[in-house]
Amino acid sequence: MQRRSFLKKATIGAGAAALASPTLAQSLPTLNWRLVSSFPKSLDTLYGTPEVFANALHKATDGKFTVKVFAAGEVVPALQVLDAVQSGTVECGHTASYYYLGKNSAFIFDTAAPFGMTARQQTAWMLHGNGMKLMRELYASYNLVNFLGGQTGTQMGGWFRKEIKSPEDFKGLKFRIAGFAGQVLSKLGVVPQQLPAGEIYSALEKGTIDAAEFVGPYDDEKLGLAKVAKNYYYPAWWEGSAALSFLVNKKKWDELPPAYQAAWEAACYVAHTDMCAKYDALNPPALQRLVQSGAVLRKFNTSVMDACFKASQETYAEESAKNPQFKKIYEDYRVFRNMEAQWFGLAEQAFAQYSFNKKL
Repeated sequence: MQRRSFLKKATIGAGAAALASPTLAQSLPTLNWRLVSSFPKSLDTLYGTPEVFANALHKATDGKFTVKVFAAGEVVPALQVLDAVQSGTVECGHTASYYYLGKNSAFIFDTAAPFGMTARQQTAWMLHGNGMKLMRELYASYNLVNFLGGQTGTQMGGWFRKEIKSPEDFKGLKFRIAGFAGQVLSKLGVVPQQLPAGEIYSALEKGTIDAAEFVGPYDDEKLGLAKVAKNYYYPAWWEGSAALSFLVNKKKWDELPPAYQAAWEAACYVAHTDMCAKYDALNPPALQRLVQSGAVLRKFNTSVMDACFKASQETYAEESAKNPQFKKIYEDYRVFRNMEAQWFGLAEQAFAQYSFNKKL
């Protein structure tokens, strides 16, 4: 075991030394790429993740590979990142892939699926299940290569002007909600609205929408949503976690030297880990501030959750019947999720139910 550990460390060290060696460094090209984000600069967790990535890549390549990050709207609109990378307008982007549900419903599995996996489970599926393989197959048909780009963890259910006491309260509700969950909630009478982050506050303030969800306490506080809707619901059953992705134009990716491809993937892991850790650190104090300023925490009751679960199952079945790519990925995702649920429901849940009610 010690020998394997030594060999692994030696191999990593040799690779790093080779990349840093003057001879190799001189032979590698100087590259300047543009990365477009789906998020405004004010959301430092989301917009900041590509910056963490770009800094890691710059250092790993001794400054020869530079990626400049552009906020939503600076080069392309927030919800057109995938299109810009696919067409080659820019080399790469950072986005939530379920924004592109209209292109292919299977994109949801790269971000979040209703009653799906937690952040750790999703990452496990991507890296040690079939997740990355299946998503790479899907992205290839759009001239793209995808990489892990961060995790929000379990999200909040959103801000509502009125209480949601039963499934009937969803009828006619204009709700800003992204991705597949909008289709699910439409079965309960919701009128889903997909808006970029920068437009949510004004829409809620003007009454264009009745409710809105985004991520969680830290980002929701920045968006000021508590000022225009006081009822703060949980949990976001549609986002037990939400994964972000780095997308790269396939032609541009294939042109990269292997050393740069390796550095790129390593920088993605750095950014992916950093985002989830940042949310975990910043959400608790943000939630305390929101409650102190008047936000009212409310939990979706069992009747609401049951109705949403039933609608989710119906929507999964309908989409599987229409889209072979969706069905193929969903079947693998479902099996992996159910197996993870058995393990997490045993050890993690038992620990959390007792320990989280205690203070050290």
